[in-house]
Amino acid sequence: MEVEVDEKILKAAGAELLTDGRRGLRLHGWEIESRKRSILSSSSLQQWEEKLQTSHLPEMIFGESCLVLKHIRSGTKIHFNAFDALDGWKKEGLPPVEVPAAAKWKFRSKPSQQVILDYDYTFTTPYFGSEVTEIDPDKHGIGEVSEISSGLHWEDTEEKLDLVALALKEPILFYDEVVLYEDELADNGVSLLTVKVRVMPSYWFLLLQFWL
Repeated sequence: MEVEVDEKILKAAGAELLTDGRRGLRLHGWEIESRKRSILSSSSLQQWEEKLQTSHLPEMIFGESCLVLKHIRSGTKIHFNAFDALDGWKKEGLPPVEVPAAAKWKFRSKPSQQVILDYDYTFTTPYFGSEVTEIDPDKHGIGEVSEISSGLHWEDTEEKLDLVALALKEPILFYDEVVLYEDELADNGVSLLTVKVRVMPSYWFLLLQFWL
C-alpha cells in the first residue's frame, strides 16, 4: 500500500522525507527507513548457509531488505532483518512439525522412500528485532561509520497497546510492509515473516508478524 502524503501535512507534523532515493522519514528525533531488495543470489545464499551452519533455508530470502528505526541523537538503531531472524530459528532448534496425515504416509511408504526431517521446516523464529549503536565518525575521530552492540536495557511492562490512540483519525505520514523471508512448505502451506510500520504525527506503530 503506497501512501501519498501532502507536504503541508508533513511540515505541520514536523516530519521530512528521506533523500537520496531512500524510503522513509525523520520525525521527533527518529529516522524511520524501509529497504526492499530482491531475493538472495545463489552465491549469497551459500554464504548464509555457511554462516548459519545449515543447508536448509527458506525458498525466498530477502536478505538485503530491512526496516530500520534510528534514534538520531544517540545513534541507537532498532532494526529487523532476515539473517538475525533465521539465526534465531537455528538456535531455537524446534522439532519438525508433523501434520496428522504424516503417520499414514509413513505406514504406506517403504523405508527407502521415507523422507526424514530433522529440522523445523516452518522456519518459526522467536526473533523480535535487533539493536546496535551507530558510532558517529566525526565525534569519535574515525574514518567511517561503524556499529557496536547497543547494550539497551529492556524491561517487562504491564502496559498495553493504546487502542484509543490507534483509532484516532490522524494522517498516515508513512507506511510500509517489508517481507523478510517466505517458504511455501513444498506446496503444503506457507511460512512468512513480515514487518510493517505506520507512522502518525504523534506515534509510530510497528508490527512484526510470523505467518504459518
